[in-house]
Amino acid sequence: MKKTLYDCPKCVGEYSAIKYGKTNQGKQRYKCKKCSSTFLKSYSYKAYETSTNSTIKVLLKEGVGIRSSARIIGISKNTVISRILKIASRIKKPFIPFGRAYELDELCTFIQVKKKGRYWLAYAIDKQTRDPVDFKVGKRTNKTLRHVVNTLLLSKARRIYTDKLRNYKYLIPEDIHCTKWRGTNGIENKNLCIRTHLRRLQKKTICFSKTQVMLVACLKIFFWG
Repeated sequence: MKKTLYDCPKCVGEYSAIKYGKTNQGKQRYKCKKCSSTFLKSYSYKAYETSTNSTIKVLLKEGVGIRSSARIIGISKNTVISRILKIASRIKKPFIPFGRAYELDELCTFIQVKKKGRYWLAYAIDKQTRDPVDFKVGKRTNKTLRHVVNTLLLSKARRIYTDKLRNYKYLIPEDIHCTKWRGTNGIENKNLCIRTHLRRLQKKTICFSKTQVMLVACLKIFFWG
């Protein structure tokens, strides 16, 4: 007798799973014959649902905090934090095309405490597509800016647009550096979007990043997730 096949949540649209015994609570378990993963059709704890990670990403991009996300989904805040770090670890920086024009800017933020924990978010976007190409979170020094600038120089940037911050004069070659009026309109608009959709980067908020690792993970998901 031929076994009935069931839809596998990982192999989307493919009915390749069969019944695979039951759990201690009596729920039917299934196993995919293609990817060998086991799953249930309904879970008692929502953290095991296949849609949990995508829901966390959507909520993070819409400015919902960690505790609020935990309440909405129905899981613990520690689970939300661990899932964010896990999702971010799988995200890779996109390929940077050669010979393009870029806009570069920095945002001021803080980690742990406002007075002593001031940090910079330095990042660059492609002037044509407005997509972020690289970013760096660090102290307010040239070292943080240099990380992004070097990435653009390695991609043989045709032009780099910045504001008139004095630090850029020592980091970017004069022949490709441009500080003309409205040259950074695209990235200034991006700054507004970042502060609107990531509560930890808003100017007046009780939300903040406790660690630099967490801030970087949230930015990776927002930019490339």
